[in-house]
Amino acid sequence: MKIAIASDHRGYDLKARLVSQIEGLGHEVHDYGTDSADCVDYPDYAAKVAEDVASGRVDRGILVCGTGLGMCIVANKFPGVRAVSCHDAISAEISRRHNDANVLCLSGELLSDAVVTRMVETWLKTEFEGGRHARRLAKIEQIEMRHLLGGSARRGEPRPS
Repeated sequence: MKIAIASDHRGYDLKARLVSQIEGLGHEVHDYGTDSADCVDYPDYAAKVAEDVASGRVDRGILVCGTGLGMCIVANKFPGVRAVSCHDAISAEISRRHNDANVLCLSGELLSDAVVTRMVETWLKTEFEGGRHARRLAKIEQIEMRHLLGGSARRGEPRPS
């Protein structure tokens, strides 16, 4: 599979380790940065991965920031992206089997190396189960069409900086 990966500065060290792990599992890795521990804005990196997952240029994506949460929020703004923030191998497996998650968002600071290694391996090897879960995903896609693509999202002035 083609796997896109990116991080902000707080996930940089873990991302570097994950690139080696993912390549070792036989996948093609597309590394979108960041390339140092210098402070950057996570939305810029999450958007790069989410865009390529949404377009089909890559099969799945992995994002790493301090908690995994900010990256997850950004990625889920892209139609067709089902990003999840997982903290163990069980949730990673279920996210694939039941939800067909295509972006895994990880904490670069809160998880042990052993947990991350097992979680990523499990997430990459687990296939979507289909069946009743496909019906549920179709409902999610309908919601996505109405709200993300249909423009019913709350509009207003940008948040003050």
